[in-house]
Parts: sequence; C-alpha cells; structure tokens
Amino acid sequence: MNHRIYSCDDHLDIYNLPPDLWTKRLPARCHAAAPHVIEQNGANVWLAGDRYMGRSGRSIGIESAVERVHRNDDGFRPSNPKLRMEDMELDGIHASIVYGPGTLFGFPIADPELKKLTLQAWNDWAAEEFNSYMPDRLSALPVLPTTSPADAVAELHRVLALGHRGALFHAFEADLRDRAWDTLWSALEEAGVPLSFHIGGGTHRLDIMGGRWQIAAFAAIGPMQLDEPFAIMVFSGALERHPGLKLVLAESGIGWLPYMVARMDATFEKHCLPDPAGIRTRPSEVFHRQVWATFEEEPFGPDLIPLLGPDNFMWACDYPHPDSTWPQSAKAIEHALGKLPHEAIRKVTGENCRRLYNLP
Repeated sequence: MNHRIYSCDDHLDIYNLPPDLWTKRLPARCHAAAPHVIEQNGANVWLAGDRYMGRSGRSIGIESAVERVHRNDDGFRPSNPKLRMEDMELDGIHASIVYGPGTLFGFPIADPELKKLTLQAWNDWAAEEFNSYMPDRLSALPVLPTTSPADAVAELHRVLALGHRGALFHAFEADLRDRAWDTLWSALEEAGVPLSFHIGGGTHRLDIMGGRWQIAAFAAIGPMQLDEPFAIMVFSGALERHPGLKLVLAESGIGWLPYMVARMDATFEKHCLPDPAGIRTRPSEVFHRQVWATFEEEPFGPDLIPLLGPDNFMWACDYPHPDSTWPQSAKAIEHALGKLPHEAIRKVTGENCRRLYNLP
C-alpha cells in the first residue's frame, strides 16, 4: 500500500472497558442501575440493574484477534489508547473510527433519564480519555439518545463541543417514520458530521444468547437488517429534505446494496412519481449523494463495488473482533480488492473515510 489506510468500523465492546467507567462518572445513586462490574460465580461481569451485559475483561470461549497475537492480554488492551495505537501501527492503519459498547443492541436500561446519563458518561469518556490521546487518529463515536428528538439534538451539540467527529444512533430504537426526528436531521446537516446506523436489532426470532447456531444465523443476516432503516430514510423523504445529511450504514457489507438501490429506483418509478406527495429524487441519486456503507472482507468486492462506484464504500478492519483482519489487513485488502483499480482501492480503504470524518 502506498497510501494511508483508514478503518471506518472498529470496536470497543463492554468487556474491553475499564470496570469503573460509569461508577467514576455517575452519581452514587445511579451505580446499581447503571452499568457496573460485580463478581459472579468466580467471574467479573457487567450488570445494569439485574440485566447481564457481558463479562469484564478477557472473553471466554471465542478468541479475539488481539488474543491471537497478545496471548497474555487481559481483555482491556483495546481500551488503552496507547496500546491500541501500537496495534494500529503494527497493522499499518493510520486512523480508526470506533463503535463502543451497546452498538449491537443498545443498553438494557428502561429509565430514560438514567439511559441518557449512561450515554453521556460513555460520550465523555470516549472524548476525554480515549480520543484525546491522538484525536486525529482515534475517533470513538458518541451515542445519541433515542428518548426524544430534543434529547438527541441537545446531546449532539454537547458532544460536538467535546470534539467528536460523528455520532451513532440506534435506528431500531426509534420510529424513523416520525417527522419529529427532522429536528435531529437538520442539526446533523448543519453540523456537517455523519450519523451512523449500525447493525444490531431488526430481527425478532433470533437470540444470540440462545446458542452458536443462532449467533451464526444472526451474523449471516445482520447486515441486511439495515435495509428497512435505509428504505425509510429514503422514501420518507428524510434524506431528500436534508440533502446535507450524511448517513453511514455501518457493517452493512456491500452485497445486498446494488440490488437494493436498483429495486428502490424501480419502486420509485412505480409508486413515488405518480404520488404528488412522494419523493422527487431518485433513490440511487440519494445514495450517491448522502449514504456510505462499510464492509470488511467482501469476497465479491471487485465485482460489486463498480456497480455503485467506489465513492460510497469504506473498508473496516473490525479490530479487535475474532473475524478482524488485524494484524494482516494489508494482505486481506490485497486479497479481497486487488483486482480493483488503485484509485478505487485508495478511496474505499482510506480517502472516503478521511473525507467523511474530516480527518487530516
């Protein structure tokens, strides 16, 4: 590679985080109901109230990419920005966009006020103790609350003041059809920062705690669950009304998108043009103008990317997950994308991410 590599979708899962992240940042009255670590059956685990959130420290049963190299890792290495940067340097990755805990299924906290405080504590930690180590290269994304549009807008303004370059929104927790969310879309458009919808949710009959076959089934279909939020944002007119809004379909992969965009154009012709209240912008135009999709190892990448063009796709390492390409990302990119022209590879493995997140 003779260009800088940017990974647009890496992770900090709950088990990677400092055990005192929330207890240090929230009032004592919140500690029992907010995420906290206790010892249970000889292991340290995260609970929110009495809801299990995962282990604390090294995960058991599935070897992470980090453990394959750092055999003595205690599970907390990914949340140490100095050590994380060492791992990025080892893999030749210049900058990383990081999705934090709760990315897949949110936080199991029913009380809306406590949930807002929980998200704020994560957003503050991400800015002050993680991104600040190398703010031009580390970007752990803040999470906007779905409790109300006003709450989301207020938190957006607060996290932008902390230096965050984008935000995550749990699309499956909110009714995206509701025009009340236009206040958030307008605020994001004005700020010029991208909003991410990440996979997680959208399925009703699969429980990833139910066994390995259900994990496999969810992993197989998870990327395609973003089809509904994507379709709503296009056909409801949310993206058309806010042409400066930038939407990221995170961990969506590429495979289903050429078909989806083509089918959306077809349904636009049949249903929207005859409808005076329908959108007037072709979905493929909206996609090219406003939507980016992230992928990891895409076996048909060289065939699929040209169908929609390289400007709207961004490669990800997925560190430190078990299926991550770390620390052999350069080889993985060459293997998966080597047949593409160099300019296309440069865009999807670096330049698109750099431009979208306004990285230097």
